[in-house]
Amino acid sequence: MNTEQDQRPDETPKSDPAELDSTLEAATPEDLDAVHAEAQSQSGAEQGEVTIESLQAQLADAEKRVLMAHADLENFRRRNRRDMQDQLRYASLDLMNDVLESVDNLTRAVESYEKDANGDGLVEGVKMVAQQINTSLENKGCKRIEAMGQPFDPNLHQALQMQPSDEHDANIVMLDLRAGFQLHDRVIRPSQVFVSTGPAKE
Repeated sequence: MNTEQDQRPDETPKSDPAELDSTLEAATPEDLDAVHAEAQSQSGAEQGEVTIESLQAQLADAEKRVLMAHADLENFRRRNRRDMQDQLRYASLDLMNDVLESVDNLTRAVESYEKDANGDGLVEGVKMVAQQINTSLENKGCKRIEAMGQPFDPNLHQALQMQPSDEHDANIVMLDLRAGFQLHDRVIRPSQVFVSTGPAKE
């Protein structure tokens, strides 16, 4: 004997096909549109959840890549800063090596003079060292400023005195007291000179 108590609670009552057909026939177009809209709403909600999760994953990946790019840029800046510091610190390394060789030659000249004070070893050694130093400076772009007999140039020369001269015209360097030098196009030390005012007037 089948009763309502005999029906299992986990079983869902099955719809009668005939009853379902009659329900669909009795449904109005508005009812069908409502059902269709509800189905689309549920499908859109599911797609929206998938889209949000996908966007969150993409955002996390983008943030990770940005952090990695910042880290790489900071490492590059740190290496570049260290390289620049090393270049500035050791910029004169080649020149120092040349100067040390000149010092060695000067030391040998002094030792030679101490052994034989009457010899010309010291004079020749000093001349050789001076020439070697000048060559080293020229190789590094540091050249001596030509002053003697040249027109006075305030950009290159420092006039210590002006005096008459029968041998030089007015405004001509007549005496170079201390040699000047320029590094490439920049004057690092002007020449200290005497400038002629021309022949003395009677």
